[in-house]
Amino acid sequence: MALVSVFLEILQRPTIGDMVLELMVFMAPIWIAVVVGVLVGWAWKPKWANLNVDVDFTAKKSELVSSIPNLMNSFKLQVPTCISWISDFGIENENTSLPSLPSPDYSLSKLDDEKPSVVDEEDLQHLHKLVEEKDGGPAWIQMMDRSTSNMSYKAWRRDPEIGPPQYRSRTVYEDATPEMLRDFFWDDEFRAKWDDMLIRAQTLEECPTTGTMLVQWIRKFPFFCSDREYIIGRRIWESGKTYYCITKGVPCSSMPRRNKPRRVDLYYSSWFIRAAESRRDGRMTACEVLLFHHEDMGIPWEIAKLGIRQGMWGAVKKIDPGLRAYQKHRASPEAPLSRSASMAQINTKANFLDSLVESTSGCCTSLVDFDSTTDKKKPSGKGISKILVVGGTIALACTLDRGLLTKALIFGVARRFANMGRRL
Repeated sequence: MALVSVFLEILQRPTIGDMVLELMVFMAPIWIAVVVGVLVGWAWKPKWANLNVDVDFTAKKSELVSSIPNLMNSFKLQVPTCISWISDFGIENENTSLPSLPSPDYSLSKLDDEKPSVVDEEDLQHLHKLVEEKDGGPAWIQMMDRSTSNMSYKAWRRDPEIGPPQYRSRTVYEDATPEMLRDFFWDDEFRAKWDDMLIRAQTLEECPTTGTMLVQWIRKFPFFCSDREYIIGRRIWESGKTYYCITKGVPCSSMPRRNKPRRVDLYYSSWFIRAAESRRDGRMTACEVLLFHHEDMGIPWEIAKLGIRQGMWGAVKKIDPGLRAYQKHRASPEAPLSRSASMAQINTKANFLDSLVESTSGCCTSLVDFDSTTDKKKPSGKGISKILVVGGTIALACTLDRGLLTKALIFGVARRFANMGRRL
Protein backbone atom coordinates (compact mmCIF):
# COMPACT_ATOMS: atom_id res chain seq x y z
CA MET A 1 0.00 0.00 0.00
CA ALA A 2 2.90 2.36 0.63
CA LEU A 3 3.96 2.21 -3.03
CA VAL A 4 0.40 2.91 -4.17
CA SER A 5 0.10 5.94 -1.89
CA VAL A 6 3.45 7.32 -3.09
CA PHE A 7 2.42 6.80 -6.73
CA LEU A 8 -0.91 8.62 -6.17
CA GLU A 9 0.92 11.45 -4.44
CA ILE A 10 3.18 11.86 -7.50
CA LEU A 11 0.16 12.04 -9.82
CA GLN A 12 -1.24 14.92 -7.76
CA ARG A 13 1.70 17.23 -8.62
CA PRO A 14 0.52 20.60 -9.97
CA THR A 15 2.49 20.50 -13.23
CA ILE A 16 3.29 17.76 -15.73
CA GLY A 17 7.00 18.55 -15.49
CA ASP A 18 7.02 17.98 -11.74
CA MET A 19 5.04 14.76 -12.18
CA VAL A 20 7.46 13.41 -14.85
CA LEU A 21 10.47 14.36 -12.74
CA GLU A 22 9.05 12.62 -9.67
CA LEU A 23 8.21 9.53 -11.74
CA MET A 24 11.77 9.37 -13.07
CA VAL A 25 13.16 9.59 -9.56
CA PHE A 26 10.66 6.96 -8.41
CA MET A 27 11.50 4.52 -11.25
CA ALA A 28 15.29 5.03 -11.27
CA PRO A 29 16.12 2.32 -8.68
CA ILE A 30 13.92 -0.17 -10.54
CA TRP A 31 15.60 0.51 -13.88
CA ILE A 32 19.05 0.28 -12.29
CA ALA A 33 18.12 -3.13 -10.84
CA VAL A 34 16.83 -4.28 -14.24
CA VAL A 35 20.02 -3.23 -16.02
CA VAL A 36 22.24 -4.90 -13.43
CA GLY A 37 20.13 -8.06 -13.61
CA VAL A 38 20.38 -8.16 -17.40
CA LEU A 39 24.15 -7.71 -17.33
CA VAL A 40 24.69 -10.35 -14.64
CA GLY A 41 22.25 -12.71 -16.34
CA TRP A 42 24.05 -12.30 -19.65
CA ALA A 43 27.38 -13.12 -18.04
CA TRP A 44 26.02 -16.29 -16.42
CA LYS A 45 23.44 -17.26 -18.99
CA PRO A 46 23.01 -21.02 -19.57
CA LYS A 47 23.89 -22.61 -22.90
CA TRP A 48 20.25 -23.24 -23.83
CA ALA A 49 19.58 -19.48 -23.63
CA ASN A 50 22.04 -18.72 -26.41
CA LEU A 51 20.13 -16.94 -29.18
CA ASN A 52 21.38 -16.99 -32.76
CA VAL A 53 21.51 -13.21 -33.12
CA ASP A 54 24.35 -11.76 -35.16
CA VAL A 55 25.03 -8.82 -32.87
CA ASP A 56 28.56 -8.25 -31.66
CA PHE A 57 28.44 -8.02 -27.87
CA THR A 58 31.88 -9.61 -27.54
CA ALA A 59 33.73 -6.50 -26.48
CA LYS A 60 31.24 -5.47 -23.82
CA LYS A 61 30.79 -9.01 -22.56
CA SER A 62 34.53 -9.57 -22.27
CA GLU A 63 34.88 -6.40 -20.19
CA LEU A 64 32.17 -7.60 -17.83
CA VAL A 65 33.46 -11.15 -17.56
CA SER A 66 36.98 -9.95 -16.89
CA SER A 67 35.72 -8.21 -13.74
CA ILE A 68 33.93 -11.29 -12.39
CA PRO A 69 36.84 -13.55 -11.25
CA ASN A 70 37.67 -11.27 -8.31
CA LEU A 71 34.06 -11.40 -7.19
CA MET A 72 33.91 -15.19 -7.62
CA ASN A 73 37.15 -15.77 -5.75
CA SER A 74 35.80 -13.90 -2.74
CA PHE A 75 32.47 -15.67 -2.99
CA LYS A 76 33.98 -19.17 -3.18
CA LEU A 77 35.01 -18.82 0.45
CA GLN A 78 31.34 -18.59 1.41
CA VAL A 79 29.78 -21.33 -0.73
CA PRO A 80 28.82 -24.66 0.90
CA THR A 81 31.63 -27.18 0.82
CA CYS A 82 29.25 -29.93 -0.32
CA ILE A 83 29.19 -28.47 -3.84
CA SER A 84 32.13 -30.46 -5.12
CA TRP A 85 30.85 -30.66 -8.66
CA ILE A 86 30.80 -26.95 -9.46
CA SER A 87 33.75 -24.76 -10.39
CA ASP A 88 34.19 -21.24 -11.68
CA PHE A 89 31.50 -20.07 -14.12
CA GLY A 90 29.52 -23.32 -13.86
CA ILE A 91 32.09 -25.61 -15.48
CA GLU A 92 32.06 -29.14 -13.99
CA ASN A 93 35.19 -29.83 -12.02
CA GLU A 94 37.17 -32.65 -13.59
CA ASN A 95 38.81 -33.47 -10.25
CA THR A 96 37.06 -35.17 -7.36
CA SER A 97 36.24 -33.27 -4.21
CA LEU A 98 38.92 -35.21 -2.37
CA PRO A 99 42.51 -33.99 -2.19
CA SER A 100 44.43 -35.37 -5.12
CA LEU A 101 46.60 -38.27 -4.08
CA PRO A 102 49.77 -39.16 -5.92
CA SER A 103 49.09 -42.14 -8.16
CA PRO A 104 51.68 -44.20 -9.96
CA ASP A 105 51.75 -43.69 -13.70
CA TYR A 106 51.20 -47.21 -14.93
CA SER A 107 52.41 -48.10 -18.39
CA LEU A 108 49.32 -49.52 -20.05
CA SER A 109 50.67 -50.69 -23.36
CA LYS A 110 50.55 -54.24 -21.96
CA LEU A 111 49.63 -55.77 -18.64
CA ASP A 112 52.40 -58.28 -18.18
CA ASP A 113 54.51 -59.54 -15.31
CA GLU A 114 57.31 -57.03 -15.92
CA LYS A 115 55.15 -54.00 -15.15
CA PRO A 116 53.40 -52.93 -11.93
CA SER A 117 49.96 -54.46 -11.57
CA VAL A 118 47.04 -52.06 -11.50
CA VAL A 119 45.53 -54.26 -8.75
CA ASP A 120 47.99 -55.80 -6.28
CA GLU A 121 48.13 -57.67 -2.97
CA GLU A 122 47.64 -54.48 -0.98
CA ASP A 123 44.19 -54.28 -2.53
CA LEU A 124 43.57 -57.88 -1.53
CA GLN A 125 44.65 -57.15 2.02
CA HIS A 126 42.32 -54.13 2.16
CA LEU A 127 39.34 -56.17 0.95
CA HIS A 128 40.14 -58.94 3.43
CA LYS A 129 40.08 -56.40 6.28
CA LEU A 130 36.72 -55.11 5.07
CA VAL A 131 35.31 -58.63 5.00
CA GLU A 132 36.60 -59.39 8.49
CA GLU A 133 35.35 -55.98 9.73
CA LYS A 134 38.87 -55.12 10.90
CA ASP A 135 39.71 -52.16 8.68
CA GLY A 136 39.45 -49.67 11.55
CA GLY A 137 36.74 -47.57 9.91
CA PRO A 138 33.59 -46.16 11.52
CA ALA A 139 30.65 -48.39 12.41
CA TRP A 140 28.36 -49.62 9.66
CA ILE A 141 24.74 -48.44 10.00
CA GLN A 142 22.12 -50.82 8.62
CA MET A 143 19.83 -49.17 6.08
CA MET A 144 17.98 -52.03 4.38
CA ASP A 145 16.80 -55.62 4.93
CA ARG A 146 14.76 -57.12 2.08
CA SER A 147 14.23 -60.54 0.57
CA THR A 148 12.49 -62.42 -2.24
CA SER A 149 11.96 -66.13 -2.84
CA ASN A 150 15.37 -66.43 -4.55
CA MET A 151 17.50 -63.97 -2.61
CA SER A 152 17.95 -62.07 0.66
CA TYR A 153 19.60 -58.66 0.88
CA LYS A 154 20.98 -56.46 3.65
CA ALA A 155 22.77 -53.15 3.22
CA TRP A 156 24.79 -50.85 5.48
CA ARG A 157 26.31 -47.39 5.09
CA ARG A 158 28.98 -45.42 6.89
CA ASP A 159 30.34 -41.90 6.52
CA PRO A 160 34.13 -41.64 6.85
CA GLU A 161 35.72 -38.39 7.93
CA ILE A 162 37.24 -37.95 4.48
CA GLY A 163 35.66 -39.18 1.28
CA PRO A 164 32.23 -40.16 -0.01
CA PRO A 165 29.78 -42.45 1.82
CA GLN A 166 30.73 -46.13 1.81
CA TYR A 167 28.30 -49.01 1.33
CA ARG A 168 28.39 -52.63 2.40
CA SER A 169 25.84 -55.23 1.35
CA ARG A 170 25.29 -58.94 1.91
CA THR A 171 23.27 -60.86 -0.65
CA VAL A 172 22.51 -64.57 -0.55
CA TYR A 173 21.37 -66.10 -3.85
CA GLU A 174 19.60 -69.45 -3.76
CA ASP A 175 20.66 -72.23 -6.13
CA ALA A 176 23.87 -70.56 -7.26
CA THR A 177 27.57 -71.43 -7.06
CA PRO A 178 30.44 -69.05 -6.25
CA GLU A 179 31.97 -69.74 -9.66
CA MET A 180 28.75 -68.74 -11.41
CA LEU A 181 28.48 -65.48 -9.46
CA ARG A 182 32.16 -64.74 -10.11
CA ASP A 183 31.72 -65.11 -13.87
CA PHE A 184 28.38 -63.30 -13.82
CA PHE A 185 29.74 -60.09 -12.28
CA TRP A 186 32.81 -60.15 -14.56
CA ASP A 187 30.95 -60.82 -17.83
CA ASP A 188 30.68 -57.36 -19.44
CA GLU A 189 29.19 -58.75 -22.63
CA PHE A 190 26.22 -60.20 -20.75
CA ARG A 191 25.97 -57.36 -18.23
CA ALA A 192 24.48 -55.07 -20.87
CA LYS A 193 21.42 -57.35 -20.92
CA TRP A 194 20.47 -56.73 -17.28
CA ASP A 195 22.31 -53.55 -16.24
CA ASP A 196 20.38 -50.76 -17.98
CA MET A 197 22.83 -48.11 -16.74
CA LEU A 198 25.73 -49.59 -18.72
CA ILE A 199 25.97 -47.92 -22.12
CA ARG A 200 29.29 -49.38 -23.27
CA ALA A 201 32.05 -51.61 -21.92
CA GLN A 202 35.32 -52.46 -23.59
CA THR A 203 38.52 -54.19 -22.52
CA LEU A 204 41.59 -51.99 -22.90
CA GLU A 205 44.29 -54.39 -21.68
CA GLU A 206 44.50 -57.80 -20.05
CA CYS A 207 47.07 -60.13 -18.54
CA PRO A 208 46.60 -63.83 -19.35
CA THR A 209 48.89 -64.80 -16.46
CA THR A 210 47.20 -63.08 -13.50
CA GLY A 211 43.80 -62.41 -15.04
CA THR A 212 44.19 -58.67 -14.45
CA MET A 213 42.04 -56.54 -16.74
CA LEU A 214 41.81 -52.86 -17.59
CA VAL A 215 38.33 -51.96 -18.81
CA GLN A 216 36.40 -48.84 -19.73
CA TRP A 217 32.78 -48.38 -18.74
CA ILE A 218 30.38 -45.66 -19.87
CA ARG A 219 27.40 -45.48 -17.55
CA LYS A 220 24.14 -43.61 -17.98
CA PHE A 221 23.13 -41.13 -15.31
CA PRO A 222 19.79 -39.31 -14.75
CA PHE A 223 18.77 -36.56 -17.15
CA PHE A 224 20.16 -33.76 -14.96
CA CYS A 225 23.67 -35.30 -15.00
CA SER A 226 26.01 -36.14 -17.84
CA ASP A 227 27.07 -39.74 -18.42
CA ARG A 228 30.09 -41.03 -16.50
CA GLU A 229 33.24 -42.77 -17.69
CA TYR A 230 35.10 -45.32 -15.56
CA ILE A 231 38.60 -46.68 -16.16
CA ILE A 232 38.62 -49.81 -14.01
CA GLY A 233 41.39 -52.17 -13.03
CA ARG A 234 40.20 -55.56 -11.79
CA ARG A 235 41.56 -58.87 -10.61
CA ILE A 236 40.39 -62.00 -8.76
CA TRP A 237 42.09 -63.94 -5.96
CA GLU A 238 41.02 -67.45 -4.94
CA SER A 239 41.25 -69.10 -1.53
CA GLY A 240 39.70 -72.55 -1.75
CA LYS A 241 36.20 -71.97 -3.09
CA THR A 242 36.18 -68.37 -1.89
CA TYR A 243 36.80 -65.50 -4.29
CA TYR A 244 38.04 -61.96 -3.70
CA CYS A 245 36.98 -59.92 -6.75
CA ILE A 246 38.48 -56.42 -6.74
CA THR A 247 37.60 -53.56 -9.08
CA LYS A 248 38.75 -49.96 -8.65
CA GLY A 249 39.38 -46.82 -10.63
CA VAL A 250 42.94 -46.52 -11.96
CA PRO A 251 44.84 -43.83 -13.91
CA CYS A 252 45.18 -44.36 -17.64
CA SER A 253 47.47 -42.14 -19.67
CA SER A 254 46.46 -43.81 -22.93
CA MET A 255 42.81 -42.70 -22.50
CA PRO A 256 42.70 -38.88 -22.49
CA ARG A 257 39.96 -37.14 -20.57
CA ARG A 258 36.98 -35.63 -22.31
CA ASN A 259 34.38 -33.12 -21.21
CA LYS A 260 31.66 -35.70 -21.80
CA PRO A 261 31.32 -38.29 -20.50
CA ARG A 262 32.84 -37.09 -17.26
CA ARG A 263 35.45 -39.42 -15.80
CA VAL A 264 35.04 -40.80 -12.27
CA ASP A 265 38.45 -41.11 -10.66
CA LEU A 266 37.52 -42.29 -7.17
CA TYR A 267 35.79 -45.64 -7.62
CA TYR A 268 35.92 -48.83 -5.55
CA SER A 269 33.63 -51.84 -5.92
CA SER A 270 34.73 -55.27 -4.73
CA TRP A 271 33.04 -58.59 -3.96
CA PHE A 272 33.70 -61.42 -1.55
CA ILE A 273 31.98 -64.58 -2.84
CA ARG A 274 31.57 -67.94 -1.11
CA ALA A 275 29.08 -70.77 -0.68
CA ALA A 276 26.34 -70.38 1.96
CA GLU A 277 23.52 -72.36 3.55
CA SER A 278 20.19 -72.30 1.78
CA ARG A 279 17.18 -70.93 3.63
CA ARG A 280 15.12 -73.75 2.19
CA ASP A 281 16.87 -76.90 3.36
CA GLY A 282 20.10 -75.80 5.09
CA ARG A 283 22.36 -77.32 2.45
CA MET A 284 25.29 -75.41 0.96
CA THR A 285 23.47 -74.72 -2.29
CA ALA A 286 23.27 -70.94 -1.92
CA CYS A 287 25.95 -68.30 -2.53
CA GLU A 288 26.85 -65.34 -0.33
CA VAL A 289 28.13 -62.11 -1.89
CA LEU A 290 29.56 -59.29 0.22
CA LEU A 291 29.88 -56.07 -1.77
CA PHE A 292 31.90 -53.03 -0.68
CA HIS A 293 31.32 -49.95 -2.81
CA HIS A 294 32.06 -46.23 -2.84
CA GLU A 295 32.65 -43.65 -5.52
CA ASP A 296 32.74 -39.90 -6.05
CA MET A 297 30.28 -39.35 -8.89
CA GLY A 298 30.65 -35.57 -8.81
CA ILE A 299 27.28 -35.12 -7.08
CA PRO A 300 26.87 -33.60 -3.59
CA TRP A 301 27.14 -36.51 -1.21
CA GLU A 302 23.95 -35.77 0.74
CA ILE A 303 21.94 -35.82 -2.49
CA ALA A 304 23.74 -38.97 -3.65
CA LYS A 305 22.92 -40.70 -0.36
CA LEU A 306 19.24 -39.86 -0.74
CA GLY A 307 19.15 -41.07 -4.34
CA ILE A 308 20.97 -44.30 -3.54
CA ARG A 309 18.69 -45.07 -0.61
CA GLN A 310 15.58 -44.53 -2.70
CA GLY A 311 16.78 -46.52 -5.73
CA MET A 312 18.88 -49.24 -4.08
CA TRP A 313 16.28 -52.00 -3.80
CA GLY A 314 14.97 -51.42 -7.31
CA ALA A 315 18.48 -51.83 -8.71
CA VAL A 316 19.23 -54.90 -6.57
CA LYS A 317 16.05 -56.68 -7.66
CA LYS A 318 17.22 -56.55 -11.28
CA ILE A 319 20.34 -58.58 -10.50
CA ASP A 320 18.52 -61.81 -9.62
CA PRO A 321 16.60 -62.13 -12.93
CA GLY A 322 19.86 -61.32 -14.71
CA LEU A 323 21.62 -64.10 -12.79
CA ARG A 324 18.93 -66.65 -13.63
CA ALA A 325 19.10 -65.68 -17.30
CA TYR A 326 22.88 -66.03 -17.14
CA GLN A 327 22.58 -69.51 -15.63
CA LYS A 328 20.36 -70.57 -18.51
CA HIS A 329 22.74 -68.96 -20.99
CA ARG A 330 25.71 -70.84 -19.57
CA ALA A 331 23.79 -74.10 -19.47
CA SER A 332 23.25 -73.96 -23.22
CA PRO A 333 25.95 -75.96 -25.04
CA GLU A 334 25.76 -73.59 -27.98
CA ALA A 335 26.52 -70.47 -25.94
CA PRO A 336 30.21 -69.55 -26.19
CA LEU A 337 32.06 -68.29 -23.12
CA SER A 338 32.72 -64.57 -23.44
CA ARG A 339 36.24 -63.21 -23.25
CA SER A 340 35.64 -61.36 -19.98
CA ALA A 341 34.05 -64.47 -18.40
CA SER A 342 37.03 -66.57 -19.44
CA MET A 343 39.35 -63.98 -17.85
CA ALA A 344 37.31 -64.33 -14.64
CA GLN A 345 38.46 -67.94 -14.45
CA ILE A 346 42.14 -66.90 -14.29
CA ASN A 347 42.63 -66.40 -10.55
CA THR A 348 45.62 -65.77 -8.29
CA LYS A 349 46.04 -68.02 -5.28
CA ALA A 350 45.63 -66.11 -2.01
CA ASN A 351 48.13 -68.09 0.07
CA PHE A 352 48.90 -65.46 2.72
CA LEU A 353 45.41 -64.77 4.07
CA ASP A 354 46.12 -66.68 7.29
CA SER A 355 48.80 -64.18 8.21
CA LEU A 356 46.44 -61.34 7.44
CA VAL A 357 43.96 -62.63 10.01
CA GLU A 358 46.62 -62.40 12.72
CA SER A 359 47.90 -58.98 11.64
CA THR A 360 44.42 -57.41 11.62
CA SER A 361 43.19 -58.75 14.98
CA GLY A 362 41.95 -56.24 17.52
CA CYS A 363 40.76 -53.61 15.04
CA CYS A 364 37.10 -54.38 14.58
CA THR A 365 34.35 -52.41 12.90
CA SER A 366 30.86 -52.86 14.32
CA LEU A 367 27.55 -53.18 12.52
CA VAL A 368 24.79 -50.94 13.89
CA ASP A 369 21.10 -51.35 13.25
CA PHE A 370 19.76 -48.37 11.33
CA ASP A 371 16.35 -48.12 12.98
CA SER A 372 17.62 -48.34 16.57
CA THR A 373 20.09 -45.47 16.08
CA THR A 374 18.03 -43.11 13.98
CA ASP A 375 14.81 -43.40 15.99
CA LYS A 376 16.53 -41.77 18.95
CA LYS A 377 17.82 -38.87 16.92
CA LYS A 378 15.20 -38.12 14.29
CA PRO A 379 11.51 -37.33 14.86
CA SER A 380 8.95 -39.08 12.71
CA GLY A 381 7.99 -37.30 9.52
CA LYS A 382 11.37 -35.61 9.08
CA GLY A 383 12.29 -37.86 6.17
CA ILE A 384 9.39 -36.63 4.05
CA SER A 385 10.25 -32.96 4.51
CA LYS A 386 13.92 -33.64 3.80
CA ILE A 387 13.01 -35.48 0.59
CA LEU A 388 10.88 -32.53 -0.51
CA VAL A 389 13.63 -30.02 0.26
CA VAL A 390 16.41 -31.96 -1.47
CA GLY A 391 14.23 -33.02 -4.40
CA GLY A 392 13.11 -29.45 -4.99
CA THR A 393 16.71 -28.32 -4.76
CA ILE A 394 17.78 -30.75 -7.48
CA ALA A 395 14.99 -29.66 -9.81
CA LEU A 396 15.56 -25.94 -9.25
CA ALA A 397 19.35 -26.13 -9.51
CA CYS A 398 19.24 -28.20 -12.71
CA THR A 399 16.63 -25.89 -14.25
CA LEU A 400 18.95 -22.95 -13.69
CA ASP A 401 21.76 -24.77 -15.51
CA ARG A 402 25.32 -24.45 -14.14
CA GLY A 403 25.69 -21.01 -12.63
CA LEU A 404 27.91 -21.15 -9.54
CA LEU A 405 26.31 -18.28 -7.65
CA THR A 406 22.75 -19.45 -8.14
CA LYS A 407 23.43 -23.10 -7.32
CA ALA A 408 25.58 -22.28 -4.33
CA LEU A 409 22.83 -20.18 -2.80
CA ILE A 410 20.16 -22.76 -3.59
CA PHE A 411 22.09 -25.67 -2.09
CA GLY A 412 23.20 -23.60 0.87
CA VAL A 413 19.64 -22.56 1.74
CA ALA A 414 18.33 -26.09 1.15
CA ARG A 415 21.01 -27.54 3.36
CA ARG A 416 20.06 -25.18 6.18
CA PHE A 417 16.38 -26.11 5.84
CA ALA A 418 17.22 -29.81 5.81
CA ASN A 419 19.38 -29.45 8.92
CA MET A 420 16.67 -27.59 10.81
CA GLY A 421 14.85 -30.88 11.36
CA ARG A 422 17.80 -32.23 13.31
CA ARG A 423 17.57 -29.46 15.90
CA LEU A 424 13.80 -29.67 16.36
